[in-house]
Amino acid sequence: MVTLTQGVFLGYMGALVLERLVELVLSKRNAAWAFARGGVETGQRHYRFMVVFHTLFLVACVAEVFLLHRSFPGVLGWAALGGALVAQGLRYWAISTLGSRWNSRIIVVPGLPPVEGGPYRFLRHPNYVAVVLELACVPLIHGAWWTAVCFSVGNLGLLFVRIRAEEAALGDVYAKAFSHRPRFLPEVPRG
Repeated sequence: MVTLTQGVFLGYMGALVLERLVELVLSKRNAAWAFARGGVETGQRHYRFMVVFHTLFLVACVAEVFLLHRSFPGVLGWAALGGALVAQGLRYWAISTLGSRWNSRIIVVPGLPPVEGGPYRFLRHPNYVAVVLELACVPLIHGAWWTAVCFSVGNLGLLFVRIRAEEAALGDVYAKAFSHRPRFLPEVPRG
């Protein structure tokens, strides 16, 4: 028998899966836009691993809750839901700021200046901050702490490879524009 909180969690996870499918459609459309303008793709080898990793994450969240009979953790669950929603807001702020240049793959159109608006005013990689927050929070909504820990640790290795590939592809203009911006945590102005 599925409990009320498990049902709500399944609904949330279903919405997350639908969201990812919409993002893949958007990514495919934006890739076509970039390739039509001479876009160059890099990082194809790790991209397949990234897709499998994120798919397994969604499966693991649900599997741990049901197979290990995780119960809703009360205040921690509500806090995790808040963190997951903040992650979604940050993700869509980054996506909307990049517009047609956003992609789940690394495709760079030569000659375009770096995007420095929106959350990119404060961070080099706000989308990856959202992913880190999401991988930690979504499983904890319903007490799936093993999934939160394992996928957060795995994501560190993936981001190490991904960010190096992305920054190399973006080149010197990007490096110069973002040289004084932190990668993940915004700096608090000293006053």
